[in-house]
Amino acid sequence: MTKITLVQGDITEQQVDAVVNAANSTLLGGGGVDGAIHRRGGPEILAACRRLRADRYADGLPTGAAVATTAGRLPADHVIHTVGPVWSPDEDRSDLLASCYRESLRVAVEIGARTVAFPAVSAGVYGWPMDDAARIAVRTVREEAPEELAEVRFVLFDERAYRAFEAALAAYNEGRASA
Repeated sequence: MTKITLVQGDITEQQVDAVVNAANSTLLGGGGVDGAIHRRGGPEILAACRRLRADRYADGLPTGAAVATTAGRLPADHVIHTVGPVWSPDEDRSDLLASCYRESLRVAVEIGARTVAFPAVSAGVYGWPMDDAARIAVRTVREEAPEELAEVRFVLFDERAYRAFEAALAAYNEGRASA
């Protein structure tokens, strides 16, 4: 079974095979996690993303999809870019958020990764409530992580996010124990 680890810290400092970028559909950088990964990773990531836009994703990476590039100057080997959904109080987009995790896990296996670090996808500027984002992330990773992955690490920027993921992991494990 894949080990799930929670870390409060900076995803750009993680020494893993792949870090997941909460990207926007342009793949050309932005704010939050996306901007931090592009800044720290350097121009190699942007160049790889531009090639993807020219070759495969002329209209941008679809929401819920994932694709890998070099990690440039990051300590990781690869960046897996995924586009999370913007939260809506009027439309349930939970399946799209789960797809970000599922597709990132699939890409991780395709590139031979054994360790992957995720941020809280969609829980920043895209406005997804942190507790719900954590619940969806933990459930999807726990139920969908392939055995090829030794560790999935959730790297959470602040204590509030860490506590939300900690509670979601405990609730998931408790639910499984009583089932």
